[in-house]
Amino acid sequence: MKSAALAGNSQRLAANPLAEVWLHSETGEHSLHAAQSFSANQIITPFSAASILSHPTYLTVQTDIHQHITLNPSFLQYVNHSCSPNVFFDTTRMELIALTHIEVGDELVFFYPSTEWSMQQPFSCRCGSRNCLQTIKGAAHLPLTRLMKYRLSDFVIRQLNLPVRKQS
Repeated sequence: MKSAALAGNSQRLAANPLAEVWLHSETGEHSLHAAQSFSANQIITPFSAASILSHPTYLTVQTDIHQHITLNPSFLQYVNHSCSPNVFFDTTRMELIALTHIEVGDELVFFYPSTEWSMQQPFSCRCGSRNCLQTIKGAAHLPLTRLMKYRLSDFVIRQLNLPVRKQS
């Protein structure tokens, strides 16, 4: 997702060799943008659980039915939602993976229902993708035919009663 329009209204708050946190001056929203290019299927960064909670918050990623993690490194909390994601949180291997080729400056975005079963705070999506689902509530609220178009966490796959993919 190119962010040229966003770049003009944003300031860079923090940077590391992988990504930069941007703050949009008009909306006050944060986003994470690539500081280098990534190839499809490339591991962008490993991550770990900074904390494990029994309940979701807007900053957690779900890893089991009553297990939600905050992310370390903490800059990953700024990966926003898109119905056309370019990254995936592999919560089994604990790796952020590029789904598509990503250029410097592209916003890193993931599909929230790929890890979230039933979200505590559903929202109206404004991702602008031609695939936009309009309302994001979690994987439990989407038809299987729609979900199967996305890479899903092993947790969500188990919730759908599908065979979990083998680790390679």
